Amino acid sequence: MLYLTSDLFPVFVPFGIIGFYRYLWYCIRLVAAFTYRPIPIPENPTYIAAEDVTIIVPTIDADLANQVDPERIRVLTVPFANKRLQMSHGIKHATTDIIFFADDDAIWPPTLMPYVLACFEDQKVGGVGTSQRVQPVGDRMTVWEVLAAFRLTIRNIEIASSTHIDGGLPCLSGRTAAYRTVILKDPEFLHGFTHDYWLGKYQLNSGDDKFLTRWMVSHGWSTYLLSTMKPNWRFLKQVLRWTRNTWRSDLRSLFMERQVWTSHPYVAYTMVDKLINPLTLLVGPCLGGYHLPWWNVLLSWMVWLTATRTFKLLPHLWNRPQDIIYVPAFIAFGYYFAVMKLYALFTLHETGWGTRAGIGDAAAATAAMDNEKNKYPTEPVLPGPESESFADNAGLGMRRGRGEDEGSNIELTSNVGYAR
Repeated sequence: MLYLTSDLFPVFVPFGIIGFYRYLWYCIRLVAAFTYRPIPIPENPTYIAAEDVTIIVPTIDADLANQVDPERIRVLTVPFANKRLQMSHGIKHATTDIIFFADDDAIWPPTLMPYVLACFEDQKVGGVGTSQRVQPVGDRMTVWEVLAAFRLTIRNIEIASSTHIDGGLPCLSGRTAAYRTVILKDPEFLHGFTHDYWLGKYQLNSGDDKFLTRWMVSHGWSTYLLSTMKPNWRFLKQVLRWTRNTWRSDLRSLFMERQVWTSHPYVAYTMVDKLINPLTLLVGPCLGGYHLPWWNVLLSWMVWLTATRTFKLLPHLWNRPQDIIYVPAFIAFGYYFAVMKLYALFTLHETGWGTRAGIGDAAAATAAMDNEKNKYPTEPVLPGPESESFADNAGLGMRRGRGEDEGSNIELTSNVGYAR
């Protein structure tokens, strides 16, 4: 390669520097991630799961809501199937110091709660996130589940390293996260959470975890990380929704709220890096064609991508070496994702859920809830102190003091911590 480009070598020097820079930072991430250690569980913890925790599980699964134990789990409903309204409704009825949010397909290990609660011993910590991995729905993983597992592996490295380097997180994933109740009961938060608009025009329903993370940063709270997915093609719709949420949230954090630049500069760097990543991935092969034969460019590029992507996936492949056959699919997905990320940038006005039928219009749902609030300005007090809850068609679940949850295909791990 050096010989073939020797006459125009200076043209390629900047791109070599960029490549070296990116992979140098990736090695720094790896070192930070593998030297990170979770906060140990104290001998005399301040918070006890059975007394200080309410678990809120928003869902539209009517069968799940009908199967719960009414003695232990309280089912609440909202006028429309809207996740943010479900969450805010649950927050208003919570009476414990800590609130956990969990998806209805998340599986918790028995040790998750004690490790998460240990992070709240630091009174500056407002929210705690978790590392995650994919649990197959069937006997073996589908290609979509493997792709999701690859993405989670890279994500776990990124969030562990950012927590270790500057204590920040780009997102406290909504699959499972815990917050101080006093933060969430703030009327200003509840109003902003349920009246969140992109460009002041398009009301948002998804992206609740991004909003919560930004709120923690903009209001001076620390976050910490304690170290799911569709099993079919609908995974692609999930990724599109997540990508739009990421664009909206990161642009707000970097250029509108801007606190992230001073509070968590490394997280700000990772956000900027993600903004330009699709361009560098798509433009790379074209630059080689500037001077080299097409076959040389294609072969060199494929060898480089295979080697570097396999290296990035080593933490996953160490435990599941059989998944190495899916590395080419992951590379192809990377290009699809780069194109989709640009598409998502130009369709940020699309705020639909994308993967769930029955999710109503966010504006209509909020208007209905506001009307109910005007009719009944004082929230009703539900009987019974032991509250756990799920939801029905437009409902949610609230649980209190339970260490495990049953789900389908997302497993959360507590052996590595991300919390703050």
